[in-house]
Amino acid sequence: MSIDELDARLLNLLTVEPRLGVLECSRRLNVARGTVQARLDRMIARGVVTGFGPDVSPQALGYGVMAFVTMEIKQVAGHDPVADRLALIPEVLEVHTITGGSDLLSRVVARSNSDLQRVIDQIVDVQGVVRTSSVIALDTPVPYRVLPLVADVPRRGSR
Repeated sequence: MSIDELDARLLNLLTVEPRLGVLECSRRLNVARGTVQARLDRMIARGVVTGFGPDVSPQALGYGVMAFVTMEIKQVAGHDPVADRLALIPEVLEVHTITGGSDLLSRVVARSNSDLQRVIDQIVDVQGVVRTSSVIALDTPVPYRVLPLVADVPRRGSR
């Protein structure tokens, strides 16, 4: 789905100040409340907007170590059964299927380096995981972001 400049401005506003209501968005964007609501509903229906929940900091919850773990898995039943089991480990924040020498990439958190070993041991215990490799993130100089993409879409158009 392509977005236009108004959609981009609305997404930017809600990303910077996610607690704004539709009426306040309409005031700041200088458009009708119904326009903002219709735009937002359309972007939700088309999967552009995927959530409104608060961003929670694992570090603030006591998980000061973040690592990326790659996994090689048995290719018998595919990725889904392994991913379903990994989802049962609370410290596994996300899992992606990838290309290259490994099959899965996950972002995990732990309370300490020794706690990371516990998390990795749980991952290795998942049926279907053959081998893992991990790297610890030291810092996050560019955190997850989408606003540069949002700003770029109306300028370049859909390709």
